[in-house]
Amino acid sequence: MSKYEKIVEYIRSLKVGSRISVRGIANDLNVSEGTAYRAIKECDNLGIVTTIPRVGTVRVEKVERKNTETLNYGDIVNIVEGNILGGKNGIYKTLSKFFIAAMTEEAASKFIEKESLVIVGNREELQRFALINNCGVLIVGGFDCSDEIKQLADEKQLPIISSTYDTFTIASIINKAISENIIKKEIILVEDIMTKAHCLKITDKIKRFKQLVKIYKYERYPITDDNDKVIGIVTLRDLKDRVNEEQEIGTIMTKNPIVVLPKTTVAYAAHIMVWENIKMCPVVEKKKIVGVITRQDVIKALQYASRQSRVKETFEDLILENFDLEKLDGKLHCCGEIVPEMLDEFGTASSGALNMLLSTIGVLTIKYENNVNISVDNIVTYFIKPVQMNRTIDIYSTVIGIGRNFCKIEVSMYDKNKELMAKSILSAKMLM
Repeated sequence: MSKYEKIVEYIRSLKVGSRISVRGIANDLNVSEGTAYRAIKECDNLGIVTTIPRVGTVRVEKVERKNTETLNYGDIVNIVEGNILGGKNGIYKTLSKFFIAAMTEEAASKFIEKESLVIVGNREELQRFALINNCGVLIVGGFDCSDEIKQLADEKQLPIISSTYDTFTIASIINKAISENIIKKEIILVEDIMTKAHCLKITDKIKRFKQLVKIYKYERYPITDDNDKVIGIVTLRDLKDRVNEEQEIGTIMTKNPIVVLPKTTVAYAAHIMVWENIKMCPVVEKKKIVGVITRQDVIKALQYASRQSRVKETFEDLILENFDLEKLDGKLHCCGEIVPEMLDEFGTASSGALNMLLSTIGVLTIKYENNVNISVDNIVTYFIKPVQMNRTIDIYSTVIGIGRNFCKIEVSMYDKNKELMAKSILSAKMLM
């Protein structure tokens, strides 16, 4: 194990809430400060440490991606650009909800819950009440608190945070942060679907490759070196007519194979796999293999995602909710009004919003017609005329060419007088 890996393992072994510094790690493990710094940055990427302004780097419990709507008090400090007045040892703790305390203690007792963040002004009785009930405190308006409250926060290990923002602004930006995390949660990444990698070493024989094919039924296997770094790929096609099973696999492998990272989106991975016509792709982190994904895994994930209802609306959802879709004479017809979210600084529909609308309708055409997912390769918009706010538009989409893995769609937009306002041609790969 290298010094770098030893540092990462050492940080993993630390108690949650422990302070971490470059100099401290370097002294404790007898390594250079440069190596310690790189290892701490890697731990930050892994989600097991976090850096909080005016506090430093702290060991935290890794929160699974599926719970990304959860925030901890350290996240709140960063979001509201706050100062920690007390309870620094609890900065890593997660919170379940936030609550604005603009009422008496008796009234607040009906709403307050353990592990909440209580947003309050310079009302000391409510600050004390929140801490006694195991809640963190966020003081708005940049106010300070008494030494008694700070001491209570240290004893409870619950942070007291002060921010110069007002109550409405703080509630808005915290809600926005939670909403953005929920949207991220809905995006499926490669790490969510990857499976264990069955690899071959460069010195393995062809007969070993044939054994793996019989056992796991895959036609494609990664080749790694002694450090588990992917250096090649071998498929059944590489065997051709070779009958010498004692030949080393490294002599017939394809070097520099296509790989993806754990944080790569499944949609992007699907595009690569269809474009390059590969059925299995290695997943690597720092060049070391951590798993594989197959085309079947990707398709299942995309099908699962398409069946799930969205928890949080995206910009695309906000626009499409104002349009109605129907099948009409073999075409997909979309009708609706131009809404304020689509406008540019001149008060007309922006070209970006209209292009997004045209491409989305084109993608929906294939989904409605063939019930398959597609990955857009290219979209060409011939012209776009200015469209005013609240104007009703009609969009018609027609499939003009389709093959086994490829399709081409024409999308046309008209105003209420049937005058052509925009036309696009969209080409895409079908993820079969």
